[in-house]
Amino acid sequence: MNIEDKLTTLYCGFSGSKALRIEKIAGSGSYRQYFRITGPGGSLVAAYNADVRENTAFLEFTKHFKSMDLPVPRILYTGPDNDVYFLEDLGDTTLFSSLMKLRGREKELHPDIVDQYMKVVEFLPQFQVVAGDKIPFEFCYPRPAFDRQSMMWDLNYFKYYFLKLARVSFDEQKLEEDFNDFADFLLEVPGEHFMYRDFQSRNIMILNHSPWFIDYQGGRKGALQYDLASLLYDAKADLPEDFRDQLLNRYIKSAAESASFDEGLFRRYFDGFVLIRILQAMGAYGFRGYYENKPLFLQSIPYAVKNLKTLLERANIPVKLPMLWKSLGDIIGNPAFSSVKPASVELTIKIFSFSYKKGLPADESGNGGGFVFDCRALPNPGRYPEYAGITGRDKAVIDFLKKEPEVDVFLNHVFSLVSQSAGNYIERGFSSLMISFGCTGGQHRSVYCAEELAKYLVEKFNVKVKLYHTNIKEVND
Repeated sequence: MNIEDKLTTLYCGFSGSKALRIEKIAGSGSYRQYFRITGPGGSLVAAYNADVRENTAFLEFTKHFKSMDLPVPRILYTGPDNDVYFLEDLGDTTLFSSLMKLRGREKELHPDIVDQYMKVVEFLPQFQVVAGDKIPFEFCYPRPAFDRQSMMWDLNYFKYYFLKLARVSFDEQKLEEDFNDFADFLLEVPGEHFMYRDFQSRNIMILNHSPWFIDYQGGRKGALQYDLASLLYDAKADLPEDFRDQLLNRYIKSAAESASFDEGLFRRYFDGFVLIRILQAMGAYGFRGYYENKPLFLQSIPYAVKNLKTLLERANIPVKLPMLWKSLGDIIGNPAFSSVKPASVELTIKIFSFSYKKGLPADESGNGGGFVFDCRALPNPGRYPEYAGITGRDKAVIDFLKKEPEVDVFLNHVFSLVSQSAGNYIERGFSSLMISFGCTGGQHRSVYCAEELAKYLVEKFNVKVKLYHTNIKEVND
């Protein structure tokens, strides 16, 4: 049984009704898979993850946060194998997407964005300290704390997946010594609070102008500084330095209200945690970009390098790290790491409707592949005289097909298949995808399906869609 079939079965058992639509939600850097399931009672988000221990951490943390009235999604259902769970649907707007939408050409920050970020940093101590003091740390995975082992994993992630793959030269023994000295320095900070671990703008949803928090399954005991560093130096968010200072001050004020808080201690070690977070992120960009050949992740490197440069110009890290500083200096000084290159040529999706009597549309891209969907099993309005002179773009035909359940089922499968390919093609830098819908006359069913897919893709992805109705002699670019 594939994942979508499993979700369909579980949803039916959970809700007592059949799913009207299942669509895959574009992923990010993890191997978890998310789907939006729409049924008669509304929508929910389904998560599939074969790593049951990671699921358990997320579910137990969620229960705890929810019991303290923190804004996290409600758990609606957990599957019998603990590899699937259903969550309250918080929509598609993340803090990052809101930032990108509202940011002006000169990168000035919209007042709504300023307000959203301020709310987020005020909430952070609630997770770290208020809820963190009683959180069930026994469920932390893969480590119970951000300890020396965790730090060395992150630093070596940077070494092997960024420095080595990007061909930055270094003395491995001396760099290892610096890593150990750096970890010693960071471990001077008390690490008894909840560390969210991946507290960044894509893991914060905006719903009704308020922040909601997700993806804390990697949480563990740790120092307070790390999460704020993750948010303020989130690479592509590219926050202005003066705004970072405002957020730092707002966080300190909020944290001081939540617990006994040593501002001097927090500030003294903050830059060190900024640095290790940047290095961890660069390791991730190298792994996904250089090793897995996903160009989209390489887009973040220039922003991370900019953050490194800003940090090293003012860094207050009172420990000698000569080989690390040399390597970072080589990165900053290399123009290849500092310019933003397009991750790919913009993906263009060509959608055709055609008549099987006249044959399939030609693939002019020369790439082959794509999809051809046969609409001839769908109810056919062409059999009725009143529809003879109109097409699948006309309201009467649209109304006819929308009333037929088979059409919805067919299109849901189409949306799911095409979404998977479109998301993958965007990530891998492909430039074209061709999709064709055929029916007997190329006038009603194929035209309607092509139109529906075009609307769906324009709303879901940042792609160029070209629509061709080969049998009604209309072309829409």
